[in-house]
Amino acid sequence: MGGESATGWAPTWALGRAILLTGLLLIAGVLLGRVDLVVLATPFALGTAYGLRRRPSATPQVWLTTDDEHLVEGGDVRSVISVGNPDSTGYDLAVVRTRVSPWLRSTRLAFGGVRLDLGGGRGVDRPLVTSVPAQEVVDVTVEGTARRWGRHPVGPAGARAAAGGGLLMSRIAVVEPEHVRVYPRTDPFDAVEAMPRAAGLVGAHHSRRPGEGGELAGVRVFAPGDRLRRIDWRVSLRARKLHVAATLSDRDAEVVVLLDLLAEAGRSGGIEGAASVLDTTVRAAAAISEHYLHRGDRVSLLEYGPSARRLRPASGRRQYLTVLEWLLDVHAESSPHEPYDQVFGPHLLSSDALVVVLTPLLDERSAQMLARLAGSGRFVVAVDTLPTGLTPPATQGWDQVAYRLWSLDRDTMVRQLREHGVPVVQWAGAGSLDEVLRDVARLATAPRVGAR
Repeated sequence: MGGESATGWAPTWALGRAILLTGLLLIAGVLLGRVDLVVLATPFALGTAYGLRRRPSATPQVWLTTDDEHLVEGGDVRSVISVGNPDSTGYDLAVVRTRVSPWLRSTRLAFGGVRLDLGGGRGVDRPLVTSVPAQEVVDVTVEGTARRWGRHPVGPAGARAAAGGGLLMSRIAVVEPEHVRVYPRTDPFDAVEAMPRAAGLVGAHHSRRPGEGGELAGVRVFAPGDRLRRIDWRVSLRARKLHVAATLSDRDAEVVVLLDLLAEAGRSGGIEGAASVLDTTVRAAAAISEHYLHRGDRVSLLEYGPSARRLRPASGRRQYLTVLEWLLDVHAESSPHEPYDQVFGPHLLSSDALVVVLTPLLDERSAQMLARLAGSGRFVVAVDTLPTGLTPPATQGWDQVAYRLWSLDRDTMVRQLREHGVPVVQWAGAGSLDEVLRDVARLATAPRVGAR
């Protein structure tokens, strides 16, 4: 058939067939002198004229909106595709189609007053048909579940309308995709250990310095500058001299969460399935950051990889939301070159900071980086993010032998790190780091013997 007109509407094959059949019947009736052929062509001519009596001039409009405010893995996601008819003539039907990320499992559809259960989470990448009255908007609602963290696209979405009894078809109206932000679900994490060193001015950790705080350090004689509310009246009455209660200052700590992104292993199954290295890394980073930020500490994030992104240290709820947003763009990327190491310099990484390194220890460069951090005098804890259920491929040949050799080599790497003073623990949610951080804090407060 011919192309679209200036109004954006084009004839369909049905209109072409109706015109062709009517014309053939009329010509045959005239040439053969048969009135019955003319009578037979009359319904086709009248039906075509009736269908085209009111031709729409405006093409359909499409909008795509998503509801992703504070959406976490496992939460409900809702997207709405709106098809509008700005014309005074109604559309017989509108065909709507959209793409949805496989990590947004669609379970329900609602349009035109009809609700459709997609049981089993089948996708919606198929045509949906609805009628659109004149000067009205029809919403096609797609509801489902967010299965994995990240930025997941919904769309592009397109709509095409038919009018005039199916004789006219509009051009396709397309809307650009929207990205749904799904934040990682934080695994339960609770560490009650003391920080190795508290370097800030305020916070929830007790330092060894005297000052304003809630930890009692002792009782001493009143001195100029002491506050009256600190006077210990019981001791003062017994000693007949003013004494005050001395306290230790409360200070915050800086926690650096370092993400090793040189390698990925395992297959992600979403929130309900197995976790890959990247899944464990992101969820553990979110849980650790949430824990320390709620305690008033300063948290920063670093990437060990080709991009070497960095999030500046800060505290409070605003920093926690920034951390979640920052983690959405994390991706593993191998590189034959040495990662940018200057990001771990002393001007960016405080010597008093607790460095929590989330690493699968699949690259020798990661172990070398951990050894350098420990050798610089920083407090380093390595969290093993390699899934425990990884198994070698069930094939014949040398695969089993190669897997055992690799496992032995990795175990040797872990032992060497521990000999360098880097504790390595497997991430297991709540209490994963308690024992190790207690040991680190004990080493930090132990007296050091100097060479004579």
